[in-house]
Amino acid sequence: MKFVVSSTKLLSHLTSISKVISSKSTMPILDNFLFKIVESELTITASDLESTLITSIELDNIEGEGIVAVPAKLLTDTLKEFPEQPLTFQINSSTYTIEIFSDNGKFSIVGQNGEDFPELPTLDEEAASTIDVGQKILLNGIEKSLFATADDELRPVMNGIYIELTSDYMSFVASDAHKLVRYRRLDVKAEIESSFILPKKPASLLKGLLPKEEFDVKLQFDDKNAFFTLSNYILICRLVEGNYPSYNSVIPTNNPNVMSIDRLAFYNTVRRVSVFSNQASNLVKLNLEGNQVVVSAQDIDFSISAVERLNCQYEGDAMEIGFKSTFLQEILSNISSSDIKVELSDPTRAGLLLPEKNDEEEEDVLMLLMPMMINA
Repeated sequence: MKFVVSSTKLLSHLTSISKVISSKSTMPILDNFLFKIVESELTITASDLESTLITSIELDNIEGEGIVAVPAKLLTDTLKEFPEQPLTFQINSSTYTIEIFSDNGKFSIVGQNGEDFPELPTLDEEAASTIDVGQKILLNGIEKSLFATADDELRPVMNGIYIELTSDYMSFVASDAHKLVRYRRLDVKAEIESSFILPKKPASLLKGLLPKEEFDVKLQFDDKNAFFTLSNYILICRLVEGNYPSYNSVIPTNNPNVMSIDRLAFYNTVRRVSVFSNQASNLVKLNLEGNQVVVSAQDIDFSISAVERLNCQYEGDAMEIGFKSTFLQEILSNISSSDIKVELSDPTRAGLLLPEKNDEEEEDVLMLLMPMMINA
């Protein structure tokens, strides 16, 4: 087998898919890229068994067909050192020796038999759901919810993004039991109601690939796997098994106390004041009364404290409520509107943080944060 490829183009594709390769793989073959040459196309696959990324490059200059496994780290490290130039790959199908010819030299790598690479999962056509989703919608859904996923070995269903398709909307939900995000799109509708839990790693991989994508993403999933087909990439991932908790039941509906405030001013105040909070609890207090919120924190052990006042619009009873500052900052940094609403019922129940005005009409963003005991 022999082919010629641009060094920077090949490196760009390999860098994108190499993120799927695990450093703790139990199968040595998974430390390799699988190169497959058919007709005028080079298809490259990387996998950690749970997630698989496939990319393809159309080439003009190809001789022969076949497959070979190429050491991933060695190849990417080599390509990083080349300026833009055509490289000729010559592969011996019986010994798996790979020779790379550049303008000025020759580099030899020993590959492995491509047949040893694990087989790709296949889609159960009868049980599968298929929908086309705009790349910006998918990217926004992942970006807005990924930070709220859990790291809970006992409840693996909480470690991913719950994606729900109905005849009215598409939802992205994530929660770690302290905070919850529900990002809903009213302009994506499915004929048949279905849902799945997307694990954290493939969600992060998509977050890296989607900004470069220009077209809609084809999403297909069955009971076990999801397939995301982009222009130059296919991501296949094993889904998290189990039922996602009923998230709607934890969203409080009767919240008569409402604060409207400039998001950035509130975020910066919380950041400054939280420096003075107890390192173990990270507790910041919000004291709401009139058209003012007082943000305060203290660490009794070190005799330090901080207080800042902010103007806001507040309708409701005077109230003092405590939140973990790190979670509050995360939520405030993941809402993109300039003004936000904070809806509260009482100091012991979850607070809702919503954009005052959504960026797009078809968007519905809700973030929930559990309070902390102030006198703990």
